[in-house]
Amino acid sequence: MTDHHPRARARLRLGLLIATHIVICCLSLIYVAASQYPNAFNPTEFHIFYDPSRWYVAAAAVAAFALVSYFFLRCDFSIGYFIGFYLYTMVLGYLWLNCFTDLNYDHLSAALSAAASTVAFLVPALLIVAPIRQTFVLSAPALDRLSTCILLLAAAVIAVGASYNFRLVGVENIYDFRDRIEFPTLLNYLIGTVSSALLPFAFAGFAARTAYWRAGAVLLLSLLFYPVTLSKIALFMPCWLVGVWLLSKLFEARTTIVLSLLIPIMAGLVLITVFGTHAVLYFATINFRMIAIPSVGLDVYNDFFSRHDLTYFCQITPLKRIMQCPYQDPLAAMMKAQYKLGFFNTSLFATEGIASVGILWAPVSALGCGLIIALGNRLSKGLPTAFIMISGAMLPLTLLNVPLTTVLLTHGAGLLFLLWYVTPRSIFEQASGPHIVVPA
Repeated sequence: MTDHHPRARARLRLGLLIATHIVICCLSLIYVAASQYPNAFNPTEFHIFYDPSRWYVAAAAVAAFALVSYFFLRCDFSIGYFIGFYLYTMVLGYLWLNCFTDLNYDHLSAALSAAASTVAFLVPALLIVAPIRQTFVLSAPALDRLSTCILLLAAAVIAVGASYNFRLVGVENIYDFRDRIEFPTLLNYLIGTVSSALLPFAFAGFAARTAYWRAGAVLLLSLLFYPVTLSKIALFMPCWLVGVWLLSKLFEARTTIVLSLLIPIMAGLVLITVFGTHAVLYFATINFRMIAIPSVGLDVYNDFFSRHDLTYFCQITPLKRIMQCPYQDPLAAMMKAQYKLGFFNTSLFATEGIASVGILWAPVSALGCGLIIALGNRLSKGLPTAFIMISGAMLPLTLLNVPLTTVLLTHGAGLLFLLWYVTPRSIFEQASGPHIVVPA
């Protein structure tokens, strides 16, 4: 009985934090729609609008969807929790924008499908956490050697990638050059896997064992991917990993997840309000590109596939070779040609859902994706929450903009799941820190 009240208070604090996050996300979208920075971004080109006379419609949709956040109050941390909260935020943004968009499709059916897909994804991704018994475990020295090999592999991939492209350009100019970059297929896979999965895994291990010099080497290597790939994620990855690490030392895991999104969004609102044009780069990168654009992806895909054939997963390269596909070009290239928004990759809800099976069956597809993420929960069970959070820190960001099948293969999520499985739990028993502990 004595334990009930602290848990209730902790749940109340988390609920208030999530409610604040929801309000701030909606305010951010209002500011994005009202922004007039043509040299940075044009919200109307991305079909981002806000009509003050219809605010109550959007508020009602968001308030109804806020009930889904109850999952995050009742469930414990897992990698599915981390990914699920980010995808929940993306759908929240879509339900808001859906009330004002100028694109023409069945908005109500699409909104209901998006909400149902979120629930279908969250049920397995948050509730299936039972561990899978380890039949193979690396020794501590073997894991240390593996971490060193990751550093060497990252250096080699950067060196090879630099032979194809290496440009030191500002963030605002990357699109003038990025579309011209061409890497061999194998190198593309290596870049995605090393930067999104292997380097965060190595950083989490070094940070947990207080090997800070080697952790710093990881951050330096991750930063060097930026002039090679001209990717914003590569540029901000060191800050992101350090930020998640610091938050994990200050707060419990679920609070850390919420704050990892809330703080950057709120900072963007404060900066653009106080400093105006001087904060446009940050606001355009975080509030517009990181938060609003994944939600716009659902809007665009709903519009396109309301009038075009579904893919039935033929966009996946191995399947395209064995089945008849109505499209020969990648979906991102098709969206670029249709909407003039650049190469528009987007999340599993849009690609494995809307594009592949349509809005009616999208929740079933989301359920399948949630089961795959649940496998990651099970393979990582028994590892410290901070280690899972830091090593998997790039997955939620990537899944906002990339289909699950691509994240599993090209961005190394499948390999990261395997590494979690073979990581010896015993190496963390002597680690210090508020959240680096092994569950009893």
